[in-house]
Amino acid sequence: MKTTERHGLKHNEVADTLQGAYLQLERNRKAILIIAGVVAAVACVWGGYSYFAAQKEARAGALLAQALVVAEAQVVPPIAPAPGQTAPPAAPGTYPSDTARLEATMPKYLAAADAYPGTQAGISARYQAAAALMALGKAADARKQYEGVIAADGRGLYGRMARLGVAEIDVKAGQFDPAIATLRELSLDARGDLPVDAILVQLAQAYVAAGKKTEAQQALQRVTTEFATSPYAADAKKLLETIKPGA
Repeated sequence: MKTTERHGLKHNEVADTLQGAYLQLERNRKAILIIAGVVAAVACVWGGYSYFAAQKEARAGALLAQALVVAEAQVVPPIAPAPGQTAPPAAPGTYPSDTARLEATMPKYLAAADAYPGTQAGISARYQAAAALMALGKAADARKQYEGVIAADGRGLYGRMARLGVAEIDVKAGQFDPAIATLRELSLDARGDLPVDAILVQLAQAYVAAGKKTEAQQALQRVTTEFATSPYAADAKKLLETIKPGA
């Protein structure tokens, strides 16, 4: 075969290959355009969703920040006026007691939680509201808010912390079995974002309240052995002394 013929053959093979690829592309053009359109649409939807989700989280964060400003405000007990004089007015942005400050904070927490319940800021606000209600002695209202956190956050950090709050309420109400079950489960949590040493002390206290001293001792011994350097280790040792035989 002559050189020119060989070149012509190679050229034809390349041309045929390119022609075949072109024809295949033409046949698939419609499908390719449809797929590209779908991908672009999904990208637009996702981008829009991400944008609006970020905007919602920002608005929720702003409401939570307003609540935290009140929660961190200075407490200035009122000064008793001198005889024949009126008490001086409280300084702006201060509160006469912790109770007054909590009561002022509560509606702000709930405003953030109710306006944006599914956001992280909203969930945090509801948890803070529940803790404040507990501090105010309103256990039934606190339980409702804790349960709202659990419903919204499930197995997340705030959801599990809210379960600790519900367990505390159960212990105070004498509902020891559900409280112990919750605390025992959370004490075995291996994720490392909960204070297991503190949970074990709380679990031991629940056992003691339920009259189960042996189980309480086992929980406390976990604290003294597994968390020997923990600040809760001293509390565990003191509690062990009070429940040991003959104490």
